[in-house]
Amino acid sequence: MNFDESFKKLIGHEGGYVNDPRDPGGETKYGISKRAYPNVDIKNLTLEGAKLIYKRDYWDKCRCDDLPDAVRFDVFDAAVNSGVKQAVLWLQRALDVVADGVIGNITLSMAMKIDGHLLSMKYNGTRLLFMTNLPTWPTYSRGWAKRIAENMVR
Repeated sequence: MNFDESFKKLIGHEGGYVNDPRDPGGETKYGISKRAYPNVDIKNLTLEGAKLIYKRDYWDKCRCDDLPDAVRFDVFDAAVNSGVKQAVLWLQRALDVVADGVIGNITLSMAMKIDGHLLSMKYNGTRLLFMTNLPTWPTYSRGWAKRIAENMVR
């Protein structure tokens, strides 16, 4: 799955403008939060503007083009939802390599050696287990679990 396909799938999770006071990210549009992007006019952010942010700050930083196809979207989606470093840490834990939060040659090499479907399953399991321990799990668990499940079946 390439970036354009991944972005289209991701936006299906993200939706439009919201300003939920319970959300630690604050004001959000297309999944871009005011907390993460304090200098962006969130309310007036365009879809094209969001796409540029996603490519530069999530897809490219996670080196998704270099990952096996079966896990590209999983890592990209997790980076958007939980941050690049956390998404990479989950990948490294799923691969049973040193988890430093940086995708380097060892992580990429190990990712290419494992069956892609097995890696996707291990990745999503690692991600979900982590999320169940978050203090915001009671509030957002249904949406997070649904998001991960949809990623696995679509």
